[in-house]
Amino acid sequence: MLKAQQEPGNGNLCAQIDASTRRDVLFVGDTFCDLVFAGVEAPRPGHEVWASGFAIALGGVATRAVAAARLGAGAALLTRLGADPLGNHLAAMLESEPRLDTTLVETVDGWQTPVSVAITSEADRSFITYQEPQAAHTLSEAGLDFGAVQVSVADGELPLWIAELRRRGAVVYGGVGWDETGEWSQDIFDRLVNVDVFIPNEDEALRYTRTDDPVAAAKKLAEHVPLAVVTRGADGVVAVDAVTGSVIEVPAPRVRAVDPTGAGDVFAAGFIASAAVAQDGEDWSLRDRVRFAALAASISVTRLGGASSAPSFDDVVAFADHFDLDDRAFLDHHQAAIASR
Repeated sequence: MLKAQQEPGNGNLCAQIDASTRRDVLFVGDTFCDLVFAGVEAPRPGHEVWASGFAIALGGVATRAVAAARLGAGAALLTRLGADPLGNHLAAMLESEPRLDTTLVETVDGWQTPVSVAITSEADRSFITYQEPQAAHTLSEAGLDFGAVQVSVADGELPLWIAELRRRGAVVYGGVGWDETGEWSQDIFDRLVNVDVFIPNEDEALRYTRTDDPVAAAKKLAEHVPLAVVTRGADGVVAVDAVTGSVIEVPAPRVRAVDPTGAGDVFAAGFIASAAVAQDGEDWSLRDRVRFAALAASISVTRLGGASSAPSFDDVVAFADHFDLDDRAFLDHHQAAIASR
């Protein structure tokens, strides 16, 4: 990890990584300390409720990075943590992930680690979040050596170094979050010009496209990006390939949900990791990539926490065995490749 700085990214810090080290994918964004209260609805004002479970977990971009690493990708994380008790705890959790490169994780003196309280039930979740201002994440020229990068497109234009990574051949995966302003600005489409794969959830996709159907939303998004993938929670996933025109719909396995927090992040990580896994053998079809990611996300909702709920590749194989999944050759073919990484 990078040593503590006095300011939370003052715009002059350009994170460095060994140019001789190539990783599959770089995850860029904000990491949160998630305090998860499970099996409960948010209380009415003046009332108290009791949760059936509790966990402290990595959240935000760290969920995607940890999940991708556990699913076999060589993942690196570009993010910040405060030099405080929460940040120290999260740093130790990140360091414990054997496939995750934390070289680009910066700790900052005098800046509070972002924190989010997640109140979850089987069906849904709500959040209370605190985050202090910080500058954009940057990466030096020497660090532009990744096969893929995942970044949020919700906060304005993508930085120039992301475009440079794409020019060098990296696949850019874009995501968004809940728009607390309620505007759902159409400017989002302009930001997709440097994105190859866009993965919003159903609510986000419907609001940005002003449609009332997830397939229609995915098709409209595919007018702006080569591949649009819309996650639908328990209803599965729809993906539209703008190049071939194909529309893929994949149902989600039926499981008893304990905590849906981070399921979309785990799906995105699984989808991204599937491309890295495929580099060790034959390419997976779009349908198989979606199926793999959906399996991983379905496992995650049966556990507490965001990153802590992320499954390993072996977990996905065992889950497929449990459900007696048909046509699972894509998993069998790559299981050995994952073990050799």
